[in-house]
Amino acid sequence: MSFLGKIFTWWDGATIGTALNSWRFGNKVGEDVAGNTYFMAKDGKRRWVIYAGANDASQIPPEWHGWIHGTFDEVPESFLPPPHIWEKPPTGNLTGTPRAYRPQGALEAGGVRAAATGDYEAWSPEG
Repeated sequence: MSFLGKIFTWWDGATIGTALNSWRFGNKVGEDVAGNTYFMAKDGKRRWVIYAGANDASQIPPEWHGWIHGTFDEVPESFLPPPHIWEKPPTGNLTGTPRAYRPQGALEAGGVRAAATGDYEAWSPEG
């Protein structure tokens, strides 16, 4: 992103002010597999993340979620056991994207809603 883009945009990565404050007032703690960078204030009272892409909290993996919320103080790589072979990698919130879940019959999926079965009876005030 251009220099002017970094000054005026907050929704896609860190602005110049956030990047400078991270360098000035914080210590880099680590990085996750998605490229997000995690910082802690030099006094240890505040933690924050600079996202690799769009600023979306669902992009923080579960192991770093615990650290950023103060559940544990150790860096996840040294604190948590390695993932099991059956665990799937975390995904962000896909709502509003082409990869979002669309059930059968959803208009966005191009489907047609199934015909109503005979088990529904409409309410009427006279009945």
